[in-house]
Amino acid sequence: MKKIVIGIIILTLSACKLIGKGNEIEFTIENKSDAPIENVRFTTSENLTELKFDNIGPNGIASGFLNMQSNKSDGTYILEYTRNGKKETKNYGHYTNGAAINQWVEFEIENDTVNQKFGDL
Repeated sequence: MKKIVIGIIILTLSACKLIGKGNEIEFTIENKSDAPIENVRFTTSENLTELKFDNIGPNGIASGFLNMQSNKSDGTYILEYTRNGKKETKNYGHYTNGAAINQWVEFEIENDTVNQKFGDL
């Protein structure tokens, strides 16, 4: 009986993200366009933490984990970059009560659009 109770506690803590990596989202940004993208920034609409990349060349990839421990409200993810001297900023997806709904997001930046896919491991 003790093993069952301990198992339930561990599952509950894991589901609440109180153990392990915690509240974060893994991301990948792939530049499938013909031009480099510069001053790349990935953050949340609360702007509490961010990850920056100076340059992602054509066919280049950048990735990482965005820590959301300080986030408290509902919001969106923001991807910002400059290409050919033009700054582009767009909101994607959603998180709630400061917590990531999904475990990862992939961005594919093409010449005329940005594709995104959210998912879980």
